[in-house]
Amino acid sequence: MSEVVSKLFTTAGALLSGHFVLTSGMHSDQYMEKFAVLQYPDKTQQLCDLIAEHFKEDKVEVVLGPATGGILLAHGVAKALGTRSIFTEREQGKMTLRRGFAIKPGERVLVVEDVVTTGGSVFEVLEVVKAWGGELVGVGYLVDRSGGKADFGVKQVPLLKLAVQAWPAAECPLCQKGVAFTSRGSRNI
Repeated sequence: MSEVVSKLFTTAGALLSGHFVLTSGMHSDQYMEKFAVLQYPDKTQQLCDLIAEHFKEDKVEVVLGPATGGILLAHGVAKALGTRSIFTEREQGKMTLRRGFAIKPGERVLVVEDVVTTGGSVFEVLEVVKAWGGELVGVGYLVDRSGGKADFGVKQVPLLKLAVQAWPAAECPLCQKGVAFTSRGSRNI
């Protein structure tokens, strides 16, 4: 499986080198631009099908992902599992359900995400599931950049594990060498 996933990301030019500030605030010399792959519906669905395969016996009733990349993945995984798809958004800095979305008490929820470095966004989404009384069945995601450190306390399936260095800003060797930041992603729009 990881060979198929790795090939999808490599051929799309998704793994970038440079000096990046990650969503977590950590710095890294590599960045996974998942939208280089997710811009292609057929490749996105292929990845979603792989995630869904791992949860097909878990009686998932709703697939939940955080905006933005998680929206596409939640939709594709839900399609593969034959269930509904919803997503969280930030409202006043806090992850929440909007747009009339709801999780019924006891409803079996699969959380999906694109790239996990610290797991911060996933933990926020898990809090939403808990607050609504949902039953968390697992977490599926495309790429584990955490070095295996992200533990969500439930079944979790990353499609690809990357050993990528990340440093707190104060310890970043690229900053210490004066290497300029590399522009990437939507944060520069």
